[in-house]
Amino acid sequence: MTHRLLWKLLLINIVPVILVIIGVIWLAIDHLAASYFMELMDNYAISPTELHAMFLTSIHHYLLWASLVALVVATLLSFLLTRRVLRPLSQMARITESIAAGDFTGRVLVRTDDEVGDLGRAFNRMADSLARVEQLRKNMVADVAHELRSPLTNLRGYLEALNDRVLPPSRDTLRILQEESLHLMRLVDDLQQLARADAAKILLHRTSVTPADELERMLRLYRQQFAAKSIAVATDLKSTVQLMADRDKLLQALRNLFENCWKYTPTDGWVRLEVVDDGQEVRVAFHNSGPGIAAEDLPFIFERFFRADRSRSRKDGGAGIGLSIVKELIEAQGGRVGAESDRETTTVWFALPLS
Repeated sequence: MTHRLLWKLLLINIVPVILVIIGVIWLAIDHLAASYFMELMDNYAISPTELHAMFLTSIHHYLLWASLVALVVATLLSFLLTRRVLRPLSQMARITESIAAGDFTGRVLVRTDDEVGDLGRAFNRMADSLARVEQLRKNMVADVAHELRSPLTNLRGYLEALNDRVLPPSRDTLRILQEESLHLMRLVDDLQQLARADAAKILLHRTSVTPADELERMLRLYRQQFAAKSIAVATDLKSTVQLMADRDKLLQALRNLFENCWKYTPTDGWVRLEVVDDGQEVRVAFHNSGPGIAAEDLPFIFERFFRADRSRSRKDGGAGIGLSIVKELIEAQGGRVGAESDRETTTVWFALPLS
């Protein structure tokens, strides 16, 4: 394809130009020669016929040779320049085949700042994004397998022991089996929520909502859980503006953030909920006390199955999907998410546009 395009560009650029130049010069010489010899004939009474023919023959001869040389030089220069322009396209074709085969390491070598260079840089950004998505997919498959392995192994062990009569059936054994099956059900529910969050962009039902009111309603549901851990909760609702958003998805995002605050805030700690706006967007922030998140982990807390504290089990710390769901739900509505942390405080926030 590249070679066909190369020859097309060469033909389009060279042949018409050369033909036009030759035609113009040819006609100009013929016309000027005729006028010149007519002037000689009038002034000096010289018959120009034979001399005129010799002149045109000589001029046409040299014109043809000059045209051939010009054509060769123009073709060579156009070939070299056009090939240089098309080289990134050839690289893209090869790298695209590599990506289709599963190799995401190839990148286009960009050496120009023109449109082809812009295309090469955009292609590299796309390749980076695909590589990142592929790595996340592999990590997700590995993490899901890891999350499923522990409860399934426990279930298999207990069931084999019961079947072989090594372990007598008892209330405690049945309770353990029930807990492991509930862990599996919670993981399946988390994955379902994540799949729904992925599809949120095409399933938005926007209505007029007030984030501060929704936050207060959700807080009433979690008051008992915070009280059970002696967690002090304060609110700072500086904004009560309304915006157009999907209420169900907003509530799901708030629910996941409340769950995080309740789980990761230590006993006798504190939580502060804040709603502010700057005239362009509403920002909802969850501040809580407790050990902060390491700086190297902070950029990844919204990734799927990521846990800043890797020593936590799924039973204690969840599957690491909650913040991923928040990110998908908020970004589907044109919003942003973010987090800050130090040694004693962590803040997770999201912002939704007012317009």
